[in-house]
Amino acid sequence: MQRQFIEIDGARMSYIDQGQGFPVLLGHSYLWDAEMWQPQIDALSQHFRVIVPELWGHGRSDAPPATTIDMDSLVRQHLALLDALDIPKCHLVGLSVGGMWGAPLAAAHPERIDRLVLMDTYLGAEPEETRLKYFALLDQASEAGEFTDPLLDIIVPIFFHPTVETVPEIRERFRTQLKASTAKIIRESLDPMGRIIFGRRDLLEQLKQLASERTILMCGDQDIPRPPKESNEMARIIGCLAAQIPFAGHISSLENPPVVNEFLLNWLPRNQ
Repeated sequence: MQRQFIEIDGARMSYIDQGQGFPVLLGHSYLWDAEMWQPQIDALSQHFRVIVPELWGHGRSDAPPATTIDMDSLVRQHLALLDALDIPKCHLVGLSVGGMWGAPLAAAHPERIDRLVLMDTYLGAEPEETRLKYFALLDQASEAGEFTDPLLDIIVPIFFHPTVETVPEIRERFRTQLKASTAKIIRESLDPMGRIIFGRRDLLEQLKQLASERTILMCGDQDIPRPPKESNEMARIIGCLAAQIPFAGHISSLENPPVVNEFLLNWLPRNQ
């Protein structure tokens, strides 16, 4: 996977740029990187130009610049990426935090986004119970300077199907990658980015600005952090369809790629 780099707000953001055709921007989940979209990159790049930016402190991207203070910062920075790549319009597929910055970007700049796919995400504020839980996990990781095995035993299962070992090799690789995180990465990148994500304000009202006929929601039927009821709530606000991805948890792009790929290839127009 060949990464390229671009400077935004004085920091280097890494991204994948593969294929030719109408652009599709893919936004990945917290604690993952561009490789979370590997099955979709392989399929979509046969017909589209696929661009996958990596969140600050994830993959090969630098730690978040000082200007990164909230979700609005991420919206502005990803719009700056589109401008720098001279992309006037694209499709946007955002999973988890990718949808949290992707939906506001589409709402504020509808002329830039043709089709919007929101996957395993929620634009409301994080419920207090889970926000406090996630903040406590960040506190423990930052204090320890590592993701200890007890922490990994809590964190890793959150992202996958809760009862079926759908992709054991991906789970193990994810755990190994988190385990390898340095104290510097945790304290300067993963901790502050996590607090921005889980401390986000309620943006549900912005969903009313989205074009219902150009927006759709998808969610793993066994997603733990972002259950289908949240997708259904947002779909009612937007007035669009919501679909469940069978046999999938939060990282549905990797747990059931055939279903995700088939949908994206059928729903995203190839010629604009």
